[in-house]
Amino acid sequence: MYANGVRHFIDTSDFTKEELLDIIHLSLEIKKCIKAGYYPPLMRRKTLGMIFQQSSTRTRVSFETAMEQLGGHAQYLGPGMIQLGGHETIGDTGKVLSQLIDVVMARVIDHKTVVDLAEACSIPVLNGMSDFNHPTQEIGDMCTIVENLPRGKKLEDCKVVFVGDATQVCASLAMITTKLGMKFVHYGPEGHQLQDSPSAACLEQIKKNCDESGASFLTSDNREDVKGADFIYTDVWYGLYESEMPKEERVRIFGDYQVNRELMGLGNIGCKFMHCLPATRGEDVTDEVADSDSSLCWDEAGNRLTAMRGLLVYFTQYQRENETSKLQKEAAKEQLEKFMSDRNIV
Repeated sequence: MYANGVRHFIDTSDFTKEELLDIIHLSLEIKKCIKAGYYPPLMRRKTLGMIFQQSSTRTRVSFETAMEQLGGHAQYLGPGMIQLGGHETIGDTGKVLSQLIDVVMARVIDHKTVVDLAEACSIPVLNGMSDFNHPTQEIGDMCTIVENLPRGKKLEDCKVVFVGDATQVCASLAMITTKLGMKFVHYGPEGHQLQDSPSAACLEQIKKNCDESGASFLTSDNREDVKGADFIYTDVWYGLYESEMPKEERVRIFGDYQVNRELMGLGNIGCKFMHCLPATRGEDVTDEVADSDSSLCWDEAGNRLTAMRGLLVYFTQYQRENETSKLQKEAAKEQLEKFMSDRNIV
């Protein structure tokens, strides 16, 4: 979305296929540089504000590390540490942060919060997850898929099957894979499929994606629809935003949707397993699969950092036109030095 002359990363549906591929490939190019020992100072003298309404492992660590590796600085703004919709409106918080830092990441409970924040900010806002979607996860996942494409296949040739509950990660993966022309199946029990979830509003966008890109999309409780998968993906069986479902209840509903060796066997030869983590071992996935040679979930976790670097660089480039020229910088330096010298502040 655009607001106040700035482009924000709130939902991948706001971007074209070409733009998303640019972000993915930029992320992978920076990764190559760093693996070779070169840390490009692309965020030098920039500060990221990280707003968290909930606890996080991968999102916080990856954003903070990304800023440090690229020469910038990250500030953690956790629950209760700042005014966000309390005594100060979200809009006012956004306007204040725009005067103090260069880019904002917000992991929020209600999707409307991150939208309202972006509408108020004159600096880029990156959605670190809401109850509707998880777009930074999408970029990391696609980096992982691009790095592990089956031999001889393009993205458009691949089938991704998401197994289990219709979490916001499921919705996000469906949106980006169909935008990129891939085949996507949500294999889950009735009542817990995408059309039944808080993210059901994404279905209209998914249909539009399929019409434009030639992708395919299916929700199903038929195990046969897992066949031919190149990537099998799952998430936890309990929501992150509601009271956790009792174990007995979630096992009763999702027990047949555990990713185990038998389910993986329905995929194509070389089918890979993915999980956004954290995983509940013995429930959504077995140890045998999570720790197998087919598992990409650890590479996937590492590519959260890959994605964050690419996103930070991509979106701060929109501020370049506002940067002062070298001549202006030299004039400002000279003026400050004269001021301090005249008053013996040296």
